[in-house]
Amino acid sequence: MAKPRVFISSTFYDLKTVRLELDKFLKSLGYESVRNEKGDIPYGSVESMQSYCYKEISNIDILVSIIGSRFGSPSENDKNRSVSNIELKTAIEQNKHVFIFIEKSVFIEYETYLLNEDSDKVKYRYVDDTNTYKFIKEIKALKANNNIKEFENVDDIISYLREQFAGLMKQFFIQEQRIGEINLIKGINSTARTLKELVDYIQNTNENQKENLKEIIKTSHPIIGELKEMLHIPYKFYIEEYKDLKALLESRGFKLIDHSPGENGNFVFSKEKDGMSSYKITIDNFIFNKNMILKPFQPNEWKFSFIKMEEICEELPF
Repeated sequence: MAKPRVFISSTFYDLKTVRLELDKFLKSLGYESVRNEKGDIPYGSVESMQSYCYKEISNIDILVSIIGSRFGSPSENDKNRSVSNIELKTAIEQNKHVFIFIEKSVFIEYETYLLNEDSDKVKYRYVDDTNTYKFIKEIKALKANNNIKEFENVDDIISYLREQFAGLMKQFFIQEQRIGEINLIKGINSTARTLKELVDYIQNTNENQKENLKEIIKTSHPIIGELKEMLHIPYKFYIEEYKDLKALLESRGFKLIDHSPGENGNFVFSKEKDGMSSYKITIDNFIFNKNMILKPFQPNEWKFSFIKMEEICEELPF
């Protein structure tokens, strides 16, 4: 299993102990630490050692930058930046996850530098080169990826990194859950697109296909299920307009006995059961448009009151 690779970037001699303790901490977590002093960076014969350090950053996941009192070795291409400065800048440019730690005394004196940065007469106690403060100012001006913490000892760094790594793990679990949700949504969207493409295909192939689609829609109208149950009809049928409904009911022995016009009116059909009772079916005019064509209804739009069937019993005279 691949391990997270963490690059430890700092000056060497003044922070040697800190680098060693961080190496132990990272290994205890199962991470792989990358330190140039222990041969973790492969060097070639074509370019300088510094160039290979910068290239190795593309192969890491996290960079821990530790800024202390010493400026360190200047970069080959920018004498105002140290090697560790360029390592940090390279990681930021490559959008690596970066943690920056500045020695507390240096961080405090940085405020003094800001008050006197235009003066060449001020001497600073905690750094051997003012370019360190210039670089800190540059980092703090970044809009993102400039997570800076001060430290007094290596325990401060380890404690903070432990919390941050736990937070990163939590974010990973949340993202994994969201990936599952996103994939589900993508699946639903894909199904919806497939159904739409199928309908479009049926509609656009030829006129016969269109008629087939219309027939499917007609036979799925909610009134079909109502009539099948009321009249015990075992076969498939469809109703497109009022005359179709009237013909169906007449074929089952029903006759139109009343019709109140208007959208709020009703059609009333009746059928004798025996000499003392009859069936009555009442149909709401609302289900037809002004041309007496059956309106389309979704199942959740259909109301049972649109069509009702009841048995009427005549009272016996006494």
